[in-house]
Amino acid sequence: MVGPAAKREAVAHLQATMGLSERRACSFVGADRKMIRYQSRRAPEAALRGRLRDLANERRRFGYRRLFILLRREGEASGINRIYRLYREEGLAVRKRRSRRRAVGTRASILVQAKPNARWSLDFVHDQFACGRRFRVLNIVDDVTRECLAAIPDTSISGRRGRVN
Repeated sequence: MVGPAAKREAVAHLQATMGLSERRACSFVGADRKMIRYQSRRAPEAALRGRLRDLANERRRFGYRRLFILLRREGEASGINRIYRLYREEGLAVRKRRSRRRAVGTRASILVQAKPNARWSLDFVHDQFACGRRFRVLNIVDDVTRECLAAIPDTSISGRRGRVN
């Protein structure tokens, strides 16, 4: 037994089945008599729970904060903590989106003609000197022969300079 409601039920069960007094049943259960006699003055929340559930089903991607705003627009005077408590008690949660279907199978590779100088690849390599100054090397490689056609080192390589060489 964890909560007060469970302890109230246990005390009522002991009184009904075994004929124990309230005092004795409370001592067995480990509950205070004030807790057993307590009657909540809170208004029933069935209508609010139903409306919260309906809104959550209509708008599956809305969490409790956005549902709270919708309820507030409808004239509900409850606070956000109360809405959050009801949201959890109802077992509501934002529905997960379905993941997109991934492409099945292998992708076709890019066709390369098997002759030299048909296609080249460019690659930048960055490094720095011991003094901290940076430099780059632009490498141009033939894809078929894997021969390095050019290696252009400089501290700054412009597009025009890479195109000329």
